[in-house]
This record gives sequence, C-alpha cells and structure tokens, in this order.
Amino acid sequence: MSSTTSNPPSTAGAIRWSTRTWALLMTLCIVLFLDGLDVSMIGVALPSIGAELDLSTSTLQWLISGYVLGYGGLLLVGGRTADLLGRRKVFLIALAVFAVASLLSGFVSSGPLLIATRFIKGLAAAFTAPTGLSIITTNFAEGPARNKALSIYTVFGAGGYSSGLLFGGLMTGVGWRWTFLLPVPIALLALVAAYFLVPRDKAVAEGGHDILGAITSGAAMLLLVYTVVSAPEAGWTSARTVGSFIAVAVLFASFVAIEQRIAHPLIRLGILRKATLVRASIAIVAVGGSYFSWQFIVTLFLQENLGWSPLELALALLPIGLMVTLSAIFSDKLVGRFGTGPIIAVTMTVMAIGYLMFVLRLDTSPSYVGMLLPALLLIGIGWVGFPAINIQATSGIDDDEQGLAAGVLQTSMQVGAAIVLAVTTAIISSAQHATSATDVLDAYRPGLGFAAVVCTVGAAVAVAGLVLDRRSGRDDTPTAPEPELAEVS
Repeated sequence: MSSTTSNPPSTAGAIRWSTRTWALLMTLCIVLFLDGLDVSMIGVALPSIGAELDLSTSTLQWLISGYVLGYGGLLLVGGRTADLLGRRKVFLIALAVFAVASLLSGFVSSGPLLIATRFIKGLAAAFTAPTGLSIITTNFAEGPARNKALSIYTVFGAGGYSSGLLFGGLMTGVGWRWTFLLPVPIALLALVAAYFLVPRDKAVAEGGHDILGAITSGAAMLLLVYTVVSAPEAGWTSARTVGSFIAVAVLFASFVAIEQRIAHPLIRLGILRKATLVRASIAIVAVGGSYFSWQFIVTLFLQENLGWSPLELALALLPIGLMVTLSAIFSDKLVGRFGTGPIIAVTMTVMAIGYLMFVLRLDTSPSYVGMLLPALLLIGIGWVGFPAINIQATSGIDDDEQGLAAGVLQTSMQVGAAIVLAVTTAIISSAQHATSATDVLDAYRPGLGFAAVVCTVGAAVAVAGLVLDRRSGRDDTPTAPEPELAEVS
C-alpha cells in the first residue's frame, strides 16, 4: 500500500502533491470539519429542541457540554493512544463510533438519552481529532509543506465551527433532528475513504503499559470538565462542586506521580515546558472559549428574544464562515511571510475588538450593516489566525509525540471552552428571570463582556510572547526557503 512520506524534493519551488496525497488530506479535513460542525450546528437548534422536548436552558447547555465533556475529557489519552497503538487503527474505530452515535442521536426523544449520545460522540472525537492532526504532522515535512497542510486542515476545523451556524439554520428549518443526522452519511463516506488512504503504521513497542496513567488522567479530565459545566447549576461554592475540585486535584497529583516514576509514561510531562506549545494552548483557549460563549448568547438572544428564525440567524452570521473558508487560500503564505507569533497576536486583537463592539453597541433592534456586520467581520479575522496556532503548537515536536502535542492543544481548547462557557452561563443566569428583551440584553451583556475579556487576555499573552521571543533572539519568521514535500504516489 503506498503512503505519503516526507522526503526531500528533487527541486525546490512549488509544493507538488499527488492525487492520493490531496485525497488523504481532504479526508482528514472533512472529519475535523464534522467535529466543529457538530458543536456549533446544535447551538442554532437549541431553542427548537428545548421547545419540543420541554428542556430548560441549563439542560440545553448539556447538549453542548456533554459533547465537550467527552471530547475534552479524553483528548490527551486519545492523542497518545494513537501514537502508541497506531494512528490508522485508532482513527478508523473512533470515526465509526462517531457515525453510529450521530445516527442514534437523530432518533431519541429523551433529553438524558440525547445528552448521552452527545457524550459518546465527544468521546469519539477525542480520538479522531488529535489522531488526524498527528497523521498530517507525521506525513508532511516540517516547513512549507506542513504549514500548507495544517493551514488547510485547521481552516476546515474553524470552518466547521463557523459554518455550523448556517447548516444548523438550514437543518433546523426542516426539523431539528436533521442537525444530528446530517453528519452520518458524511462520516460514513470519510470512513471508507480513510480505510484506503490513511497509511498503515506500527504500534510503538514502549509506553503501552501505563494503564494507571491512562485511568488517572482520563478520570481527572472527565471529572474536571463535568465539575466546571455543572457548577453554575449546583453552585460554585456547594459541597458537591468543592468536593469534585478536590477529587480532581488528587487525581491529577496521582497522575503526575505515576508519570514521574514509570519507565515508559503515557504522557511525557517535559513536553509541557515547550513555550510555543504553552502559548498556542493559551491562544486556542481564548479563541474557542470566547467564540463558544459569544455564539451561545447571541443565538439565544436573537432567536428567543428578537424573534429571528434559525435560517435568518444563519445567514446573518454567514460572513464569519466565508472569511474562514477564504483564509485557506493565504493562511500558509502569511505564516511563511510573517511567522506564527505576529499572526496570532494581530488576529486575536482584532477578534477582541469585534466582541467589544457587541458589548457596547448591541441593542434590541440592531442594524445589520451598521453594527452586526462590522463586528462579525472582525470576529472572522480572529479565525484567520487559527491555522497559525496549530502550526506553532506542533513545530519542533518529534514524530512520536505529535499525537501528544495535538492532544494537549485540543484538550486546551475543549476544556478551556467548557470552563469559559460555564462561567458565562453563571454570569447570565439572571436572564431567566427577565421579562423583556431589554432586561434580557442587560443580563446578557456582562457575558458578552466576559467573552471579550477572555479573548483580550489571549491576545495579550500572544503579544507578550512575541516581545520575549524578539528580545531573546527567537523568531519563527522564516528567513530562507525550507525543504518541501516530495511528490509520492
């Protein structure tokens, strides 16, 4: 079976990939697109689901948080499992589980069962997402070829989040169950393609026996995400919440002790000392957390309080999806010209300004051209920097730890997003007692402000890191052409 390999090209110049190479990349991109689509598409359908199944706002949050619980809880284990047991095997099994869970979620009529299927889909995505990223980073040479592949790949992921609003509006107009069923045929087609296209690899002989590490890390992450997303309803100072946080601390301490003592740890803790990975993780928390919170608030306000239909909402927010899609054309070129640091700092700063416009100018009769569209375009620019975050996180990482690095990055996004969304939900909890659109907006505005603050903090960290790098002489801006991927058939 032929595979994509990272060999030096015979001639420098344009990146030339075979049809098979492009097909492999597109298959991985489609799966990541489904992961992002699944989160944001359901957000548009929440009001319709709540009305038909008689679910409260706090229960509706679990349709998002249940997915994030499974996704964020096992991402670290998922990424490392792919490194140890074989990326192809893990990817195919997880994708099959995702497709089956999507099918089941389209037919259940119980809130708890619907949340359960979402949790299972999150578990599956916890394995497909880091595995897909590590398949790319181990099959495309570091430099222009990998930058181009990662730019295309992450644009599909961001495009899933942003275009999920449009697809969610279209599907909800037909019936909210279609928002769950839409991914099924796409996932099945991707599964067949992946079976033939993903290169075979061998399991790593060492490191596959850290069962205690897998149990403690998985349990710690699952309990952390569950505690955070349930805290607004249970109370942040309640005995249950405080006890859960203590249990999380004990589990993490046990995990660290195990990893420091075992001969072949599940996760090499030293990878967390890599500055670029840490900064990229902070940036992705800020981007994902702020966007999920903003989308949650805006979706509820425009539909439930201003009477917008799901399709109207989707079309109104379409510019974000279009900007993300168009960025695939030039994002790798921007990285090649300026490096990852400046791109992340600039795009996140612009994104924060977009959120700030919602805080200051959103009212009960917002002008689309005068208020909404300019703010949406600024938020869309923030997603243009998303590929740079992924490139920064995985650069300089050995092939046998690419899955681990991908798991760290994506865990940061999912767990960070869960924490930010949980805090946002607590901040806007007074909205359930509001009697008018004006009162609801007053209750929502602090939540919008919190999203803006989260993004601003991420931008500040990116700027500070950029300054430190320049002062210390570390600069990721390319100064000379780098080796590119050879044509392999």
